[in-house]
Amino acid sequence: MDSRNASAYTLYGAPGSGATPVHAALTLIGAPVKVVDIAPWDGEAERQKLLPVNAMRQVPVLVLPSGEVMTESAAILIWLGDRHPEAGLAPGVADPRRAQYLRWMSFIPAAIYSMYWVRDEPSRLAADVQAEGMIMARTAERIAECWRLMDAQMPRGTPYLLGERIGMLDLYVTVVSRWTPCRMRFYREAPRMAEVVRRVDAEPRLAGFWASRFPFAPGWEDAEP
Repeated sequence: MDSRNASAYTLYGAPGSGATPVHAALTLIGAPVKVVDIAPWDGEAERQKLLPVNAMRQVPVLVLPSGEVMTESAAILIWLGDRHPEAGLAPGVADPRRAQYLRWMSFIPAAIYSMYWVRDEPSRLAADVQAEGMIMARTAERIAECWRLMDAQMPRGTPYLLGERIGMLDLYVTVVSRWTPCRMRFYREAPRMAEVVRRVDAEPRLAGFWASRFPFAPGWEDAEP
């Protein structure tokens, strides 16, 4: 194995999944990464492929150059921001923005991302088809409400959520906002963040990445990935 491959990250996920903001961050950092595409929502066989690296059989999974395994998208993004300060994607420990950065990086998986475990397979909690429909409707409304509450507390007057430079929080919101209830609803619920995610969509350094890993196909703003 050559030294470049030995120092590379390995990222398990799938286009449009929770691995996408991690991959976008690694792209901006400029770190070498090997991508292993696995979509656990496609069935038991796909989930089983993740068992050697994650007992929860979920993505994303990031294997560090040391061989250590990390899971949980927010934890991975926070760690990468701290590990690669030269990329300027996260406020440092002494930065006055650090508290709000950690707050909102935790809010997204706790309040929003967690809803998709139910939405991927509503039968996990629903007793019948009618109950499944109710769960899908109510989780969509809950997600929209959380975006609205977050947006109301975001600072104004800067091009990105926490300042003048693109950061991990911007990448996280940009990807997750493309999931249910789709971008058009997100734009209505979160007008401040809508400006930011459009800016991240258009980031020149990510143009090739978006095209290959999460393309903007016709009608994408009204469609779930």
